[in-house]
Amino acid sequence: MDIIWWLAYVALGGFVGLMAGLLGIGGGGIMVPILTSLFVLQGVPHEHLAHLALGTAMAAIIPASTASLFSHHRHGAVRWDIVRFITPGILIGTFLATFIAALIPTRGLAIFFACFMVLMSLQMLANIKPKPSRGLPGPIGVSGVGLGIGSISALVAIGGGSLTVPFLTWCNVKLPRAIGTSAAVGLPIAVAGALGYIINGWSIQGLPSAALGYVYLPALLLMAPFSIFTAPIGAKLAHRLPVKLLKRVFAFMLMGLALQMVYAVFTA
Repeated sequence: MDIIWWLAYVALGGFVGLMAGLLGIGGGGIMVPILTSLFVLQGVPHEHLAHLALGTAMAAIIPASTASLFSHHRHGAVRWDIVRFITPGILIGTFLATFIAALIPTRGLAIFFACFMVLMSLQMLANIKPKPSRGLPGPIGVSGVGLGIGSISALVAIGGGSLTVPFLTWCNVKLPRAIGTSAAVGLPIAVAGALGYIINGWSIQGLPSAALGYVYLPALLLMAPFSIFTAPIGAKLAHRLPVKLLKRVFAFMLMGLALQMVYAVFTA
């Protein structure tokens, strides 16, 4: 692999970590479209572009999710009772959704990803937050919600925070604990998603030689450590920079990256 690709993955990992620390936003929205474009330039067959980008992004989320989980746990911000009930649905939904993703053509996945990211960006721009209006459903209800969150997360390679936090705050879980619990939920999402994409891509022909199923190992190994390194820097900058303004800029950037991904897969 040419040195320029190594540098590109290092830069992507660093940028993802910085944005995660600065704005508290997962990296899938950044990683997937940029990885797709990089894979196009590296000559990855068109039919594998989105699947390889999604699988690699899910695997890259694992280290950051682990670090985030322990950090929130140390601060007592994780509702482990909720994690216990939501995790079975999360694991099943995420894992099974990777099998659905494997059946969807690259262009279909790109369109779904772009639509989700545009909706999420609009929500960020409007700063819509659900008002606490009810209590948590029972164990079966929470697990059912986890099934839905996991399924969507697998199709767009997110840690679930953009779905889990609004659900928990709507159910009268205080925001710090909603964020901490969402961080804990992000780990099983990432693990189940990465495992599912590895299995689904295991016997697929035409993938890069360094791929483990739908996970491209060079990108994973270069992005993950740098994202962990830059995340604390972003967290420190969050106290000095106009975060609200940056979130608006980031929302437009997410929309632009999502549309770029659609353009890349339709013109590859």
